[in-house]
Formats: sequence, structure tokens, C-alpha cells
Amino acid sequence: MIPIWKNIPFLRLLVPLAAGIICSWYFSLQWTIGIYLLVAAIPFLLFYMFSNEQQKFRYSWLPGVGISFSMLGFAVLLTWLKQLPHQQQWVGHLYKPGDVVQLRLLEPLSEKQKTYKALAEISTIESNQKTIKVNGDIILYFQKDSAMPALHYGNIIALNKPLQEIKNAGNPGGFDYKRYALFNGITHQLFLKKTDYVVLNATKTSFFWSLIYRTKAYILSVLRKHIKGEQEISVAEALLIGYRDDLDRDLVQAYSNTGVVHVIAISGLHLGLIYWLLLLLFQPLNKYKQLKWLKPLLVLSFLWIFSLLTGAGASVLRAAIMFTFISGGDLLNKKGNIYNSMAASAFVLLCYNPFYLWDVGFQLSYAAVLSIVLFMKPIYHWLSFNNKLLDKAWQLNAVTLSAQIVTLPLCMYHFHQAPNLFLITNFVAVPLSSLILFGEILLIAVSFIQPIAAFTGTLFSYLLKWMNGFITWADHFTFAVTDGIQHHPLQTIFLYAFIAALGVWLLQKNTKAFKWSVGFLAAFFLLQSFSLYQTTRQKKLIVYNLSQHTAIDFMLGKQYVLKGDAVLLQDGFLRNFHLKPSRILYHSYHSPLMPGSVQNNSYRINGKKIIHINQSYVFDSLQNRIKADVLIISKNPRLYISDLLKTVDCKLIVFDSSNPQWKINLWKKDCERLQLNYFCTSEQGAFVMNL
Repeated sequence: MIPIWKNIPFLRLLVPLAAGIICSWYFSLQWTIGIYLLVAAIPFLLFYMFSNEQQKFRYSWLPGVGISFSMLGFAVLLTWLKQLPHQQQWVGHLYKPGDVVQLRLLEPLSEKQKTYKALAEISTIESNQKTIKVNGDIILYFQKDSAMPALHYGNIIALNKPLQEIKNAGNPGGFDYKRYALFNGITHQLFLKKTDYVVLNATKTSFFWSLIYRTKAYILSVLRKHIKGEQEISVAEALLIGYRDDLDRDLVQAYSNTGVVHVIAISGLHLGLIYWLLLLLFQPLNKYKQLKWLKPLLVLSFLWIFSLLTGAGASVLRAAIMFTFISGGDLLNKKGNIYNSMAASAFVLLCYNPFYLWDVGFQLSYAAVLSIVLFMKPIYHWLSFNNKLLDKAWQLNAVTLSAQIVTLPLCMYHFHQAPNLFLITNFVAVPLSSLILFGEILLIAVSFIQPIAAFTGTLFSYLLKWMNGFITWADHFTFAVTDGIQHHPLQTIFLYAFIAALGVWLLQKNTKAFKWSVGFLAAFFLLQSFSLYQTTRQKKLIVYNLSQHTAIDFMLGKQYVLKGDAVLLQDGFLRNFHLKPSRILYHSYHSPLMPGSVQNNSYRINGKKIIHINQSYVFDSLQNRIKADVLIISKNPRLYISDLLKTVDCKLIVFDSSNPQWKINLWKKDCERLQLNYFCTSEQGAFVMNL
């Protein structure tokens, strides 16, 4: 048996590289640790290099140790250097409020529901009459009024409005947007009105990126002209070039619930279809031996241009690099190892951006390919059909089913749900979306011939409408998705260990592997049972950080009760994005009854008293002050803290995010003067208290 690291040599580089990146980030390792590890690798490599043949055979493990140490050191250095706060010219080190800042737009403006959005780079700051070059990207939001701002890619604007660092809302279980932005080189954001900035005469553009953006704009204009229906246009845009700004949130949720969201998220599936089409188009070049080199060059050129048009996400780059390796192997008449190609592409991507390791698209992309490679053939051989059409249908289902095996634990961990109808929906959506993708390419190709373009657009509009309708219909079933899944990272590891052991047992009939799979599954359910037991004993108060809104959850065991704005019951996005993650985290479910005693805006739970003061609160003259453990103030009531203390004796005051910040600042000063404890959700995130 040849060891796995001999068959997959890039795995020997990838594993220590990934381990070094993880350790460097979570343990905040300094760059000096990377230097020490690189130096530590030298003795192992030198000793092996200058050994005789007998010693090389005896100590054959030394190069592996040396390479591992060098990769660990390289990973620590790379991760440290890629973090913007560790760079001397990062804007966060040099900027002070009041400085004049110059920004260059890195992309055209995209229209959102209430604003226009664009990514920009911070190029210089003027401080104390000195111009200082800085680096760092910023997300700009422009006020939406009657006319779109006359801004384009490459425009340079100047402003002196204070830059705002990106912060998380701080709600339990919420998405770590600050880390996500940092991993993409973005650390600040800013909302601008027309009077907040000046457009300078100078522009700075790249011919290549200008061409990419013009091409993208042309494709969008063709789709919007010939595809009928808002939802159909939005899906067509996402399907062809990954443009998702027009997608309806409810429609995206339906695609996600039914397990086909990969159809409207540019991934390896789309790039594979484009790669196959390019190979077909350039097939005639195979007739000429002297042009053998031209075919892979043209295929890869168009493939990479398409990748850049779609935004070059981690999953797209993974597929592009893998196809590059495959084409290179074909050019050199060498057949590559799919596992080694996967490891090599992951290694290259992590060298480019080590933080891709935390990118969900990166993780799911490799999990899906690995799962298909491992399990597709065994699953396909479960059934045999003489009819070619049935055989192709079963082959498609085998691919879909095999892809779910390794990706499912990741989906449950990141998205807290598992689609139950994925076999049925993928059976329809995958071939249909592939046909639509080719149809859109045809539409772009014939866009200059108006009658043919109009007919093509109408035809594929109906197909898009039918696909959206089918997905929406499937999502209406209550059993379409298992929602509210919450797994600890260790549980996800146990799930993968179970899948690996079970796979070995099924493929190699190894009884020991079966015993291990049972053990891992038992460990998984043991952790789950312990987590659910803790849930039954929990009693929590959560005051959410939700801008301009009040949201308070009382959680007792598996039940919660929401006290807050009525709009939270109507707006699915606000509820799902801000409140639902917390309820999933704590395994809590809705209860129509309020536990404990309730009197007006006063709640007594488990011996602790919580008073909620808002605009409707009435101050009554009392002989004895009301004692409260927590006092929640929301909706900007007209009160002074000193007057409030005449009727309420509280241990802690919580100001939620429905109050204006200027009023909170005044209240905070009063609390500090009166030596009162306070908590501000807009600054500190959600307030969570065990009752």
C-alpha cells in the first residue's frame, strides 16, 4: 500500500499550512514564531541532505518533519502579514477624525433598497498639512434620492466625514460580519450624502477592470431587456454572472430551504459547464498539431475572464485553478490525480488569501467535490438501468446524493438547517438551470440580432418562471426543510469522523471501522443530549441590539416570548437575521404564554424583577420605591435618570438601540454621576442575563 502522502504530495504541504493558519489566527501568534519555526526546519533538512544512503533510509521521516515545520512557519508569517492591523500603513493607525480622506471607487455603484453601495480603497489622508499614503478598503453607502450619484469605477472623492470602523451587532449567534469584512481587507464603512464629499477631476482606472465592468454592464443590460419578470431577471443575473443585488430575499430563502441555492450562487457547477462548453467550441483546433497549445490557452483565458466577471469568489477560484491544472496536464500529456489537484488548488488559494479557510463557499466547494469523487460511483452502482434515459436520471441523482454526504454537516453547522427535498429539487433544478445558463450565453451571443434575441429571451423567461415556481411550490411543504439545527464544532467533527469510518466500512468491509462509526455517532448524540439538557434548565433575558427597534426575549427552557415592536413579527428579514440565530443558539421555541408574573411593563421571573420603560410608561407617585434587578429603557421616553430614581430602585439600567444616541449619551453621564451601573446595546451589543 502506497501511503496517502505519496499519492497526494500536495497534502503534505496543505495540512501544515492550514494548521499554521488556524493556530496563528486563534492564538494570535506573532511573526517571530514563524521565523522560529522556519529556523527549526533547517537542521532536519540539512542533516538529511548530508547523510549517506543508509542514514537517509533510516531517517526517511526527517524531510517530512522539516517540510512541516517550514510550512507551519510560512503559514504563521503569511497570516500575520495579511492582517491589515499588522501593516504600518493601515488607515486605522494613521487616521484621526477631522483628517481629509481621498477614496478611489473600486467598482461601479450597485443599487440597494435604500442606498447605493460601492467598495472603495482609502488611498491618502491629509493630516496636519501632510499627505500620507495609507491602505485599507471601505464600504460606501450613498444616500438614495431622485437621481443616482454621478460616480463611476475609478472616480476619486475627498471627504472629511469621520470614518466608522465596522462593528458587529453583538447579538447571540449572529453572523461575525466584522471578521468576514476583515478577512476581505475591509475595515471601515461610511454613509454619505451629496454634501459630504467632493468628486475630484482625477481618475485612476485599470484597462482590464474597466473592460470587465463594461462587459458585466452590457450583459446585465441584455438580460434586463430580453428577460421578462423581475424574479426571472434576478435569477438570470445570478445564474450567469453571480449578480445578486436584485434577488428577492424570500426567493433566495426558498432556494436555500429546498437545497438548490448553489444554482443561483456561482460555483464549480457553473464553471464546469462553461469549461465543457469551451472545450466543445475549441474542439476543431485538435485537428492541427501545431495549434495544440492554443486550445488550452483559449479555454483557460475565457474561463478566467468568466471567473472575474462573477466576482472571483473562493468556490469559483477553486474550480478555475483545478481546471487550470487539468488543462496543464493535458498539454503535457500527463493525467493528474484529482485528490492532488484539489490539494494543490487549495494550497494556492490559501497562499493568496489564508483567510479563505473560513470562507463558507471555499469549505462547501471542496467538500462537494471530495464527496462526489469518493461516493458517486459506489452510489451509482446501487441500481442499474438498461434504459439510457433512466440511467442518466439515476446518474444525476447519484451525483446529487453523493455531494450531500460531506457537505451536509457543514450546512447544518453554518446554516442551521438541512433540506429534505434536495433529491427531488436538484433533479429538476440542476438540468434546468444548466439549460438556462447555456440559453443565456446564446442570448448574449445573438443580442445584436433583435428578433432572435427577443425570441430567445421570451423562451428562457418561461423556463426561469417555471423553475422559480417549482422551487417556491416545493418550499411550501412544511417538511421541506429541517430548521433550527444547532451543533457544537466538536459535534461537527464527530459527524465527519462518523462519515469517514462508515465510508471505510461500506467501501472496504472493515468491521473495525463500523465499530468506530458507532462510537463517533454515540459521542455526537451524547453531546447533543447534554446540550438539550442544559437548554431545559436555562432562564435568560436578552435585550437585542437592533437599530431603531426594541426586541426583548425571555427564554425559559425551550420556549421564548418576544416583547418588542410589532414589525418584528411581520418583517421576515429582521426576524431571521437578528433574532432567529439567538433562538437557534439557545434551542428555544415560541410559547404564547408569558412565564412568571406580569404587571403592566413589569416582569418577575425566577425571583428577579425586570421593568421595561418606554413611551407608554406612567410615573406614579409611590411611598416606597419599586425595587428592580434590571431596568430596560427604550423608545426615547421623556425622563431624567434622577427623577426615575425617585420611583425605581434598580441595580442595572439597559439602554436599547431604539433610543437616539445623543439621548443615551446624556443618560450615561447621569448614571456615571449617580454611580449607577448601565449597559448600552448600541455600543456593547446585546444584553444577555441569566435569570
